[in-house]
Amino acid sequence: MEDSRKSIVARAEKVFSAVERPQHFTDHMHCCECQDHDDELQPFTPATVTREALGHMGWDPITFCTNHGFRYFLPGMIRIVMTETGDDNYYEQFLWHLNWDGDENDRIKVCTPREREIVHQSLLWLLENRVEEIEEDMVSNELLMAIERWGNQEEA
Repeated sequence: MEDSRKSIVARAEKVFSAVERPQHFTDHMHCCECQDHDDELQPFTPATVTREALGHMGWDPITFCTNHGFRYFLPGMIRIVMTETGDDNYYEQFLWHLNWDGDENDRIKVCTPREREIVHQSLLWLLENRVEEIEEDMVSNELLMAIERWGNQEEA
């Protein structure tokens, strides 16, 4: 693939730059856990959010985000999944979020065609450049499903 990691990350930042920062990232009044996750994300922007701030599968603030909050942080998630490797990588969580609710995924539907395209490009980059790590983490099927879902512009 001719696009480098840096150019995809830069384009993701540019494409999503029109997404305004929501006042709250979750339905913070719903429960204590929603409030906790909202509080955890408040100090961050897409450019500053860290792998640590995104938690783990058992405590993941992005899971509780509204669609607007998810869309706001998507370029940060793309940056993290494309730049950080090792045992604490973000592949499983990232792909879980992208495949959220299967074919009824509202998170795909709220993204513009340009936003969906950059997500799709990041997924293709992962397939081409991180296939061994993806297979080691046993999320190959999830990656292929996400590529299909986010690349299918007509259905979104």
